[in-house]
Amino acid sequence: MSTPPPRRQPAGAAVLREDVTEAIRAAVFEELAAVGFARMSIEGIARRAGVGKTAVYRRWKSKLSLVLDLLTAFAAQGLPAPATGSLYGDVRALLEVAAHALRHPVASQVIPDLLVEAARHPEIADAIKAALLDGQQGVAALVVRDAVRRGELPAGADPDRALDLIIGPLYWRLVVVRTPLPEGYLDDLAASAVAALKA
Repeated sequence: MSTPPPRRQPAGAAVLREDVTEAIRAAVFEELAAVGFARMSIEGIARRAGVGKTAVYRRWKSKLSLVLDLLTAFAAQGLPAPATGSLYGDVRALLEVAAHALRHPVASQVIPDLLVEAARHPEIADAIKAALLDGQQGVAALVVRDAVRRGELPAGADPDRALDLIIGPLYWRLVVVRTPLPEGYLDDLAASAVAALKA
């Protein structure tokens, strides 16, 4: 009885090169920042990534599915939970990370645009919630839990309120009003948030 020939490795369309996938993902952020979701096209993404349109369509069926995939991947990365040993230190570290992300030139264009699109596309609204809110709520819960354990906050302190107090003013300043942060702003905001949480 003859043995069957060895199976060939898949080639062509069956193989999705990771470097091409990453180039497309990077191109999506650049395209979103440059033209916004409404004017973004698969053609423009492919051109920025240096690939053909078919390379994009092999991975995603539409620009909406592509953006949703990116938001889901972003959410999966999560925010690092600070562990500085004090409530003020943890709040200040959270503010530093958030300010860095919100001041990034791509994020500062993409986030407001996607929030507008979220009003028209429930799928984008759900993905933004998962990418931005759910992860930050988890980090805020850890910060509050550690502060309660150290005796800096009373038992029953509300992590959602903590997140509102910590990130809310920063988001307003950088995304809505779009004004630069003055010197010492993050220090002052951290102190104010901690005082409010303890009140």
